[in-house]
This record gives sequence, C-alpha cells and structure tokens, in this order.
Amino acid sequence: MTEETEKLPITAAVLAGGRSQRMGVDKTLLEIEGIPMVSRVVSAMGEICRNVMVVTTRPQAAAEAGLPEGVLIVTDEVDHLGPLGGIVTGLAQARDEWLLVVAADMPWVTSAVVLELWKRRDGADVVVPNDGKGLEPLLALYRVKTVLSVARETLDAGERRPVAPFARLKVTEVSSDELRLVDPDLKSLININTPHDLDRTTSGETESETTVRMHVVEVGTRRVRGMPSEKPITVYLNGVEMVNAQATPSDLEDMAVGFLHVEGFLTDRDRLGCIEVDARRGMVFVTSDEETPVSMRGRKRYVTSGCGRGVTFTSAGHLTGVDPVESGLSITAESVYDMMGQMARGAERYRETGGMHACAIGMGGTIAFMREDVGRHNALDKVLGAAWRDGATLDHAVLLTSGRISSEMAVKAMRAGVPIVVSRTAVTDLAAEVASELGVTLIGYARGGKLVIYTNAWRIREGGSV
Repeated sequence: MTEETEKLPITAAVLAGGRSQRMGVDKTLLEIEGIPMVSRVVSAMGEICRNVMVVTTRPQAAAEAGLPEGVLIVTDEVDHLGPLGGIVTGLAQARDEWLLVVAADMPWVTSAVVLELWKRRDGADVVVPNDGKGLEPLLALYRVKTVLSVARETLDAGERRPVAPFARLKVTEVSSDELRLVDPDLKSLININTPHDLDRTTSGETESETTVRMHVVEVGTRRVRGMPSEKPITVYLNGVEMVNAQATPSDLEDMAVGFLHVEGFLTDRDRLGCIEVDARRGMVFVTSDEETPVSMRGRKRYVTSGCGRGVTFTSAGHLTGVDPVESGLSITAESVYDMMGQMARGAERYRETGGMHACAIGMGGTIAFMREDVGRHNALDKVLGAAWRDGATLDHAVLLTSGRISSEMAVKAMRAGVPIVVSRTAVTDLAAEVASELGVTLIGYARGGKLVIYTNAWRIREGGSV
C-alpha cells in the first residue's frame, strides 16, 4: 500500500465553535448540496485521516448534523477563546502524533491538499499554507508533542491569534504556487463567512471565475464601474474582541487604532504595542500596555444611524468624560472650502467606484491625512487613527467628510480634539446640539460655493468669494 491510498496517521480536528456573527445563524449547519458544511468537511477528512473529531461549543448541534459514524465530538476546554482555543482542545484530544486543524466553514477542502501538507512535515512543528495574503492556521498540520504546550502558554498569556504560537515553533510554509499543483483554484482555502460567500459557493463560482466574469462585463459595457469593497472586520485589543464592523479592507491598522482611541481605550501613544492584520479572516489585533477590560459583555454598544453598522460605546446623551474643545483656531471660509476641494480631488476610490466615503484632516490650509471607506464612520476612524499614530496634534485642525455628520460622528471628532468639523452634506440636529455644547464649529453643505455654519461661527472668517 502507498501513502496515497492509506489513511494517514493524523487526527483531524474540525473546528466548529465560532459564533457565526457575520452569517447570522450557525453556518456550520447550513447545507451545501444537501449536506451540512461541518459534515462535508468531516467526511472529506475521514477519507484521508485515521481519526476525526469535531471541536465545538455546541455539542448537541454537532450531534444532530448527520456526522459519519465514529466521529468524536469534543467540547472546547474553555469557551470564548476563539480558534486558538479550539486548536488547543484538538491538540489535547489528538490520538496521533500529528493533528490536522481544519475549519468547519471550508467546505471544499481536499485530500490532495492535506497530503501535500503531510509530505512537507519533516523537520517541522507546523506545516501551514501561505496563499500570498498570509498564513492559514485553520488548515494546517501540527506536531502535537511540541505545539500543545506552546499553544497553551500562549493562551495563558492572553493572546488569541491562531498564528501567535508560531514564533516559538519550526514552521514550514507551503506557497500558493505549490498548492495550485493539486488544487488549481485554491478552493480548499475558501471559507464561508457571509451570505454572499455562501451564495457564490453554492452557485459553483470560484474566485478566479468571478474575476474572469467581471473582466468580460467591463470590456463589454462602458457603463460598468468598479465596485466598492466591503468585508466584516473584527478588532481585538489585547486579545479582547472590541468591535465587528463592515469596512473596506484597507488601512485597517489606522481604523482599529482610530476606533480604539476615540472610544477611550487607547490614550497613550507610547504604550501602544503592535498592530497585526489577518487580511484573510478580517481580523485586526492591537496590543497596548494600557489596561483593557477583561470582558466587553458589560459594555453597552450603541448601533448608530450610519452606514456600515457604525458602533460606539457612548451615546450622545451620555457624554461623560468628553471635554469641551477650547481651541482658538480661526480660519477663512475660503480656506475651508478649498480644503474640501482638495479632499474631493484626492478621493481616488470614490472616482473609481462611485460608492465610497472620504474623510480628511486639514492643517494650515492643506490636507495632511485622508482615508476612504465604504462606511463614513470607518473613514473617520481611519483618518483619526492615521493622525494619532503619526503623533499629530489636532487642536488646530479641520476635519472634513463627504458623508453626513450625525451625533456619534461629531462625538468622535470632539474626543480627538478637533475644533472644526465640515461635511459636504447634512448635519443632524443632535450633532449640532452636541457640537454647540462642547465648543466645536460644525459646518454642513460645503459645496456649490457656500457653507452652512451651525455652531460656533466665530471660528470662520469671511474671505474670498465663498
């Protein structure tokens, strides 16, 4: 018998413990071709691995998923520790020298890819794919003896990133080019996070097919433009999940830091640690020496009136701890209008897609920072994060946005200490009330040769033709 026909001495751990927040239901039980996703993955792994288990926080649901006989259902050792917690549980329960970890939301994983990882195991503690966007620790091979203790120590230190233990282990990466030899479309690496992902998967579309079809449409009709990009992004601070937002997957370091800063979780730039982005899974991990809440369950999240499911931890009616802005900045109306034009001219992604928001910070009549996002709250977090990371002082800055200024947008700007906030469009009545109370100049409808100044008009001097 050859290695290709025998079942390999591997225990496969199918991780099915996620909360499926982006899907809205337990995605592992959703059916593809009449079979629950978790059962598809388990069956595929049973074809090549000697032992198979399902690691879950919902053992009853897994038991009702129609799993093949002989599959062990294991409950996570500790709940709410994310994928790394599931990996540790799988390592602790493994019956073989090697553990194959595979996420239950990867319905197209193949035996050929598993075999390719197996062939690369010599001298390694971990064998993991790298598709060019990053490592995929949830379709990887782990040597139980060496990895278990390191992974447990990593969790005990408060770190939850699945790749965090890799720094202390011998890691062999398998490139996308190597994987394409056995999986040309890299379908094994497709994971289902959203209803769109599920629709595309069940219709038989792969990434490469979708791209080819889009090229055909662009060539065939001149009216079709590029589409804005949107993806679920989860931000963690010192291993604690802080927020999940729909955002354009660019400048995510700035977005994470900006959100955490204006929400009051990051206040000391010198104590900011590292920022790591897992682009594949839409996760941003921020570390800081500042104290982080052990659990966010007790913090009340306010879903805002904005696009992209904006979230804040303080409502406009509860502004405790937000200090009035006392800047003496005074500028001409012409300068405000000119900076709005600078932002518009620099908004490349808006021109490409027609569906993005831009936010900018102007200083001395010139745009110093600018970011774009499908959500106006995210664009604001990104530009404030960029300025904070750069060490900029904003007490003489102007914040400009292409989107509506609602109360929580105004509060974010005020927490950052910005004295003048300008929108190309509308300002809500509550935003104006808050701005008036906290000493901020709020301007709307900065277009068509005019400005509408709602609060603290003394900061804007007449000048030029505006």
